[in-house]
Amino acid sequence: MKNCQAQERKHLHLHLWFPDIFEFKGGIQTYSTFLLEALQRLYPKIEYEVFLKHDTQCLANFSFISNTRFHFAGTSPIALRTLVYATQILGRGLWKHPSLVIASHLNFTVAAYLLKRLIGTPYWTVAHGVEAWNIKSPALKTALHHADRILAVSNHTRDRLLKEQQLDPTKVSLLPNTFDVNRFQIAPKPQHLLNRHQLTRDQLVILTVARLDSSERHKGYDQILKALPEIRRQIPNIHYILVGKGKDRPRVEQLITQLGLQDCVTLAGFIPDCELCDYYNLCDVFAMPSKCEGFGIVYLEALACGKPVLAGNQDGAIDALCQGELGALVDPDNVADICQTLIKILQGNYPNPLMYQPQTLLQKVNDIYGFAHFQQRLAELLQHSPIQTQL
Repeated sequence: MKNCQAQERKHLHLHLWFPDIFEFKGGIQTYSTFLLEALQRLYPKIEYEVFLKHDTQCLANFSFISNTRFHFAGTSPIALRTLVYATQILGRGLWKHPSLVIASHLNFTVAAYLLKRLIGTPYWTVAHGVEAWNIKSPALKTALHHADRILAVSNHTRDRLLKEQQLDPTKVSLLPNTFDVNRFQIAPKPQHLLNRHQLTRDQLVILTVARLDSSERHKGYDQILKALPEIRRQIPNIHYILVGKGKDRPRVEQLITQLGLQDCVTLAGFIPDCELCDYYNLCDVFAMPSKCEGFGIVYLEALACGKPVLAGNQDGAIDALCQGELGALVDPDNVADICQTLIKILQGNYPNPLMYQPQTLLQKVNDIYGFAHFQQRLAELLQHSPIQTQL
């Protein structure tokens, strides 16, 4: 009997549909990577097929259990890639009859709904942020209503999705973002970055990590730049570092010049993942007053490095900072509010003592959003899933 059960488990298939996880690291990609790792830890004996729309290969520094197969559509021309990817996920689905499909981007649910109509395959999907708000596509709306479960990364995203799409609230569950506690840790200001940016160790630094693109201006780096003249008047040695690359850089450079901030702003551009923790440890406050963030993994990473964090009070950052328990929430449209809050934080006067206790910040963010909690929450959600019921 035990051998029969083991043989049955061996042929359980879970299909994961991700945009990418290897060659680009945004919020959805990071979430997808953690989702895959958590699933493999929970169910190491079932078979995984991972379909990656934009990746071209598996990178060597990733290790996965042996019964995981990757399918890449990234080698296809961009104009044909969606068609190639749809052919992969539907063709393989019709052949393998997976026990469950999990799509980490809502747009993939249209194909999942078709597969469910054809062979009855149940599917889950993940709602992150802007892609889940103001949905107009009739096909996508239908697919969402027929999803077996929708994982929302924040209460903000969940509430908007329920309000705008009139979904069954029992099908929309919270599974917030997580982070790698081994990668983001408290450390002194790195000397090599002080040297690179010609900063002194006692110089106060504000940091933002965001892609510089016209679609990302909601992250609030313009607002920080506009607040800097007054911040500099009260804190003369202030320096602002904006990490990230993108086509919006020339406009940002022009704004810096208009505000006369050339000597106190550094556009660091692209930095490798291995330096990200160093940049968090370089700063004295991490600030990203966004107003359209689904959650914001960068907030967790900065908190894990023991840094005070400033975020907007109109989006998923409210969840990331636990309604203000872990950091400062400000009106992202109010430059004066952003300015005065940053000054208070930098001068040590912000009325939240926790923000000045690095080890406690690290412990709290790990307790609430660490990978162990992410995996435990996922296990709870999977208790009545097709995977669990077939084991």
